[in-house]
Amino acid sequence: MRDTFKKGMTLGLGLATLSKEQAEKVIDELMKKGELSREESDGIFQDWERKGEESKNYIDDMMKERVNKLLEELEVVTKRDLRALEQRITQLENQLREKE
Repeated sequence: MRDTFKKGMTLGLGLATLSKEQAEKVIDELMKKGELSREESDGIFQDWERKGEESKNYIDDMMKERVNKLLEELEVVTKRDLRALEQRITQLENQLREKE
């Protein structure tokens, strides 16, 4: 599963890089023709970067949600669960010591 995830991410990054390179070529051509200024091209790239970051964050959140749901369905114990149990054990041990 981990390998499939890595391959998918690599493919996605490859496609994003390819798209970015193609977009840069188009924008460079428009600038050479005088149809687009340097400021406009910078604005376009900043907008693309912002949208890309938003998309990445959205995908990250969706992935976390899916993984957490899957872990819950499989009833896998999480670190959070273990920490809660450790704290509860410590509390019970302290209560026993106080009674002795």
